[in-house]
Amino acid sequence: MPVQLNKHNLLGIAGTLVKKGLLSEIDAKMVLDRTQNASFVTSVVKEKLVSSYAIAHAVAEEFCYPILDLNALKLDQTLIELVGENFLRKQLENYHKKNKSLALPIFKRGNSLFLAVSDPENQEVLAEIRFSAKMPVSVIIVETEILAKTIRHAIAPLNDNQDEISEQESGDFDFGEDEGDETIIVKFIHSMLLKAIKISASELQFEPYEKNFRVRFRVDGILKVIAQIPPKLARKLAADVKVMLYLDDSKYHVPQEGRIKVTIPEGNAIDLIINIAPTLWGEKIVMRIIDSSAANFNIDILGYEEEQKRLYLKGLANPEGMIIVTGPRESGKTLSLYTGINILNTESVNISTITDSVEIDLSGTNQFKIDEKNGMTFSKVLKAVLRQRPDILVMDEIRAFETGKMAINAALTGHKVMYTLYANDTFQALTNMIAMGIKPFAIASAVNLIMAQRLCRRLCSCKVQQYLPDKILQDAGFKDDEIPWLRLFEAKKEGCVKCNGSGYKGRVGIFQVMPISDEMKCLIIAEKTAIDFAIQAQKEGILDLRQSGLKKVKDGLTSLEELDRVTLF
Repeated sequence: MPVQLNKHNLLGIAGTLVKKGLLSEIDAKMVLDRTQNASFVTSVVKEKLVSSYAIAHAVAEEFCYPILDLNALKLDQTLIELVGENFLRKQLENYHKKNKSLALPIFKRGNSLFLAVSDPENQEVLAEIRFSAKMPVSVIIVETEILAKTIRHAIAPLNDNQDEISEQESGDFDFGEDEGDETIIVKFIHSMLLKAIKISASELQFEPYEKNFRVRFRVDGILKVIAQIPPKLARKLAADVKVMLYLDDSKYHVPQEGRIKVTIPEGNAIDLIINIAPTLWGEKIVMRIIDSSAANFNIDILGYEEEQKRLYLKGLANPEGMIIVTGPRESGKTLSLYTGINILNTESVNISTITDSVEIDLSGTNQFKIDEKNGMTFSKVLKAVLRQRPDILVMDEIRAFETGKMAINAALTGHKVMYTLYANDTFQALTNMIAMGIKPFAIASAVNLIMAQRLCRRLCSCKVQQYLPDKILQDAGFKDDEIPWLRLFEAKKEGCVKCNGSGYKGRVGIFQVMPISDEMKCLIIAEKTAIDFAIQAQKEGILDLRQSGLKKVKDGLTSLEELDRVTLF
């Protein structure tokens, strides 16, 4: 059935866009039919029928108003206060939900207030600002999308210009009658972030449920509830976080993600990677806290045994071939990998990294980010990087045969390739690659070294001596001849101020470092099982993760309970 169109006189901006060939007459009429109480300009931009840039210039020409690049102007916060934060928030809400136009005071000249406006036909908002400011207003045209972003910036508690989280916003909160107050929610988010950063949490989670809304920190790999707030605040809190990230608050049924940089009172710059996803009772928010300045690339403090360190350094010294670092999430793979990269990072070496998200900004390396939405797939980025002739290629997990084959080929053609892989141990890493479809002889020829690792929580200085029966120690893996001389420790139950009552402070790595020997190459080519690989590794004196961990227990660095937690799988 043909679409029935109302007969519109295409005047104003709709007619101008059609005359300029920026918009078809059919699309213009259809938008006009749908936007009885909305802004035509906003609707056209949000439906991506005309670019924000093109329509701004068309509006300026049609109404004979000046046009301004709002990105080049620094906001005057005193002018923002003339209209108030609530007014700006209401504008953004109407923009997202009702396709209304936007306006923002940007500077004063004489007795006139100049407004950044995307659609000057919206006289209602202009009159409201004129009434609030009690002065005449003049219009300057700006791009719709940039104006929306600038308004979010004006009211956002954090932004990508490294706003500072202040100490006075880190106190305790009693929402009570103020639970509808936007400012207290913003201050609460600030408070949780500052506390998380101060205790070296790696993650901050806001989790809505039917009858409660909990906040948890992940400290040394363990999640702990820090606060409970009224569940009715879930929607408002999610909206404020989206404002921080310049995300669309009207979209709460789809996952969204963003990244921002903030500074804390001590002056450190902290990166936050924030993921928002819908759950049954609202949107769960996970903030990953990345403090690049705190990353220590000293190989001697990571926890390698002397022989393991020697094998890793030997693998790094090889100018070609592949090094694989395996382990689950939160196992320290990235730090181990970048410690090796830092050793190799000299002016004579061309290093390129390909990752989903850049966690550590390492000067001297060329860091490429995968962006699936814009067509920058792993495979495309890898092909482009290989054309730039890198000496060392560093990659996140290889997920598919095509990229795995490309990585193997790079290692076989004179590149040093280093990448991370999610596998329980070195043996499973080999079987996973074979199962991926990569030819066993190619794996045997390309791979020089595989490392598996875990992170155990390090015992705090308040640790106490532990006494266990011989049978338990034997079952744990200790040898009979060493049991009489063992002096083990466990976490103090109540902890201390230094460890925030947990008994643990920081983490230490346990490792399995396995070079690919000639015998191991033969097993790979024969497509043997992980058990066969493990037997050969034991013959070659390679410590597995459990054996490496038992050394840390004997040295008093961690507890047997903690070792069981990370190695019994």
